[in-house]
Order: sequence, then C-alpha cells, then structure tokens
Amino acid sequence: MTIDQRAATIIKAPLKKVNTVTNIANIVAHDNARLNGYFKKNAENNVQERSSVINEIFSYIAETTVGSQTFDLIVDTGSSNTWVGSGTKFTAGSTGVSTGASVSVSYGSGEFSGTEFTDTVSVGGGITATKQSIGVAKSSEGFEGTDGIIGFGPEELTEDTVSGVSEVPTFMQNLVSQGIISTNVLGVSFAPLTGSDEEDTNGELTFGGTDSTKFTGSITYTTRIAPYWGVSASKFAFGGTSLGTSTASGIVDTGTTLIYIPTTLYTKFLSTAGGKLDNASGLVKFTTKPTANFTFVIGGTTFTLTPTQYLVPTAQYDNWEISGSGFYTYIADGGSEAPNMILGMTFLENFYSVFDTTNNRVGLAPAA
Repeated sequence: MTIDQRAATIIKAPLKKVNTVTNIANIVAHDNARLNGYFKKNAENNVQERSSVINEIFSYIAETTVGSQTFDLIVDTGSSNTWVGSGTKFTAGSTGVSTGASVSVSYGSGEFSGTEFTDTVSVGGGITATKQSIGVAKSSEGFEGTDGIIGFGPEELTEDTVSGVSEVPTFMQNLVSQGIISTNVLGVSFAPLTGSDEEDTNGELTFGGTDSTKFTGSITYTTRIAPYWGVSASKFAFGGTSLGTSTASGIVDTGTTLIYIPTTLYTKFLSTAGGKLDNASGLVKFTTKPTANFTFVIGGTTFTLTPTQYLVPTAQYDNWEISGSGFYTYIADGGSEAPNMILGMTFLENFYSVFDTTNNRVGLAPAA
C-alpha cells in the first residue's frame, strides 16, 4: 500500500467470485443446512445443528494475508470469526502467536475446530489489522475449494467460540480500535458473473464507509435485528398479485447463495408464477419464462427483482450443472419457523449492502 492507512477515510478491497459446483443440488443442500444452522438451533445445548457436509462453494472470496501467507477466504456476513487452514495450511511466522485457546465454529453446512492465534491480517493488499484473532483449523468440513472464512458479522456471533473468553473482537472492530478506519461500516458490492464465466473479479469491499459509485438513489437503512444482520420485510408480491400480508424476518447474508422466503409466501409464489420444485436441482422450475417482477418492502422502500435478476441465466446453466430446458429461480422455501428469510448472494448481486455496526443498522440500495 502506498498511502498511510490512518489517513484514509475509506479503503477498498477487490473480491472474486469462485465456483466449485459439480451439482447444483449440493449448493441448495448447503444453503438449506446453513438456514437450519441459523434459525433452528438445538434447544437442549444451543449449538447449531448440522446435516450432511457439502464440500462445494459458490462464493465471493477475499485474498487475505495472514502473517506472510496468503489465503482465499469466504466473505461471510453471517458469521464473525476469521479462520484459515481448510485448504492452505497455516505456518506461524514472526507475527503469529498462539494464545493456546481452542476455537470451534459450526455453520450448519460445515464446521472447523483448532487453535486460536493472533497475527497481522491484511485484506486485498490494502487494509491491515494487527494482533487479529484467527482460528487455525486442525480439522474442517464443508470448505473444499477455499481456505476458510473472514467473518463480517456482529461480534456477539463469536460468543463461546474461543475457550476462556466470552467474545473476540472482529476484524472490523480491530480496524476501528487501531485507528485504520474511523467508523465501523462495511459496504459490499457484488455483481453477477459475466456470460458463462466460472470466475470473475467482480466484487468489492469498502471499509469505513460506502462507495457512491456502486449504487443508485439513496440507501435505505433499518435498525439491525440481533444477533445477525437482521431485517424485516413485508408486502411480498409477484407482479400485481400479493403473496400474503405476513411480515418476514431474516438476515442479509453474503455466505448464502439463494433467496429464501417463508413457506406461506413461497407456496403462493409457486401457484401465482406457475413454478414447480425440480427435485433434480432443488430449484423451482418454470416451463414458460416468467415476465412479472418479484417485489417486497424493507424500511418503507420497495425492492424489485426483475425476471433477469431472479432467474438463473441460461449462459450459467453449465456452471450450475443444470441440464435440459426450462427456467430456474433463485427464490427458495425458507420454512415456516421464523425467522425464515435470507437475502443471499444472488439478491446482493443486484443491491449494494451496508453493514453499519457504529449505528446498529443495515443498508440496501439498487446496484449501479
């Protein structure tokens, strides 16, 4: 980096989208397991339930340096620990220090356990925190094709993940406490893959503020619903048809691929749009391409997904391992137990998102 980080108000880092899919049904199973991990916790011991381990990803990756090593880490706003070692193994250098504490996190769709270290962590070659808590995996499942996760969720999600402490500071918190950025605000810009590309550098993180070139109009902010980056949505509609009057609670999550809505709304969406669940892919399939928009309201603002935005592009069928004719949607069944909505990666590729810890709020705006 050629400028003094402490003099910078906003610092940016590029992201790349990576695909290791061999069967789209595995990505659907991954998302479903993650949904269960978030919202359907085991009441007896309060640990996140896991189903089968799905060793495939369709994720945005931040090139992250820990000490002197470089790792490809999943950008995850649905969790808050940063850890490495599922692929490239960690070797402590001069700045890496073991705390001796054990660390373990389950994500529903996978898990890791190992030892906590502190080390210098730099994202995208442009923004650095020192003495950052990192987990070094001794074992991990569900993260083939990547080296781990950099967590951008709220600090409370680190509770009881590291032995001997209640919570650990996140990467964003350390950036603020070390004077690298003045406000704990993360802006996230994603973009759909181009044509039939399997991988693109098509995303960007903005640390310490937002990037006005990445969105249009104004950002709609709503107070975060704890413990995740939670939001409340209502007035779901398909074209001119209301899908129901219920309010949905869920999270804005970069680590989930699909868009999940409550079962009652999902069922009405299928009957209104003429779609049916395709058992082979796990996605909803239409024989005739839908022409109506899918809409809902957050914070008094209507968010609109056009058919181009909520349908899998036909140029991407090979990457999603979809065969045959028909049209497939990213919209899926979030279940009947609230909260049961996730605005995942395929939603966020059409909307700029802001995760504002300083003001305890979540922001969304149409992508530029």
